[in-house]
Amino acid sequence: MTQPADAIVPYVHRLSVVIPVYGGEKTLRSVVDEVAELTSGFVTADGYSATVHEVVLVFDHGRDRSAEVIRALASERSYVKAVWLSRNFGQHAATLAGIASSGGDWVVTLDEDGQHDPAAIGSLLDTAMRESADVVYAEPTNKPPHGYLRNTASRTSKRLLETVFGGGQASHFNSFRLILGEVGRSVAAYSGTGVYLDVALSWVAAHIVTSPVHLREEGDRRSGYSYRRLMAHFWRMILTSGTRGLRLVTALGLLFAVGGVVFALYLVIMRFSMGDIPEGWTSQMVLTALGIGAVLVSLGIVAEYLGVAVNMALGKPAYLIVRDPDSGPLGRRHDNSR
Repeated sequence: MTQPADAIVPYVHRLSVVIPVYGGEKTLRSVVDEVAELTSGFVTADGYSATVHEVVLVFDHGRDRSAEVIRALASERSYVKAVWLSRNFGQHAATLAGIASSGGDWVVTLDEDGQHDPAAIGSLLDTAMRESADVVYAEPTNKPPHGYLRNTASRTSKRLLETVFGGGQASHFNSFRLILGEVGRSVAAYSGTGVYLDVALSWVAAHIVTSPVHLREEGDRRSGYSYRRLMAHFWRMILTSGTRGLRLVTALGLLFAVGGVVFALYLVIMRFSMGDIPEGWTSQMVLTALGIGAVLVSLGIVAEYLGVAVNMALGKPAYLIVRDPDSGPLGRRHDNSR
C-alpha cells in the first residue's frame, strides 16, 4: 500500500551512543545488548521518532580483556564502531575521541558499567526538544551507589567549582548526557589537552538542562576511581574552568594592598601618639605591609596575562558557528508522529 502524497513523514533523530571503555570486560556486552534494542527505531513518550544508528566503543587501554570484547562486538554488529586509542588518556579524553568519531544528529554518552539505563535515552531526547536544549544531563533521582563520603565530597566539590571558580553548571555534570551532534563534535575538535569535557561544553552550549533518571548499580564491579584519582579529577575541573581562580589572586592582592595602607597609617599614628614603640619597628612593619600588597597585586596582574594563555591552551573558542537551529534536530519540535 502506497503512502498518500500529502502524508507527513516524521523526522527520525539519529543517535550516536559513545561509550569509553576501560574496564568493561564483564559489563560491556550487556550494555550494548540493551542499546541494540534501540537500533531498530523507537518513538519517545512525546512522540518523536528516533534510532540509534551507531555505537562508538572507545578503548582506553584498561587492564582487563575489554579489547577482545570490543573486537567481538564490532565483528558481530554492523552498528558498532571501534575506536582505538594509543594509550590510556582517561575517561574524558576517550569520550571526546568517541564524540569526534560520531556522525549522529545527537550524541549520547554512557558508562560501560551498566549504571546508566539506555531506556532513558528517549526521555533525554524529549527534554531536549521540549526545552530547545543542546545539552541534557541526566539528573539522578536516587543517590549514586558510591557511599555517603564520596557522594558528599562529589556534591561539595561541584558546588565549589560552580560558585567560586565559575565552572558552569557543575552541580549537574554527569557522564550520562545527550549532546547536539554538531556542538559535541566542535568541542571535541578544539578542546586542548586535559580539558574537562563538561566545562568545555558550557563554553559554547546555548541552553543546558537536566532530565530525571534513575541510576542503577554498577554491574558486578565498583568504581575504579580512588580518592586520589577523584581529587586529581576535581583539580582538573578547577584548572580547566577558566580564569576566575587566577582573578582570585588579583583580588587577594588588592585586599592586602588596601589592608597594608590602612595598617601603615595606623602604625604611623601609633608611633607619634605612643612613645614606647621600639625604634625602627614601625618603618619595618609599614614596608612589610606595603611590600606584600605590591607583590600580590603584581602576581595578580601576571595571573591575568597567564589567564589569556590558559584559555588559548585549553582551546576556548572566541566563537562557534553552527547552522540555523530550526534547520537541525531542534527545529523538529513539532514534527513527530502525533
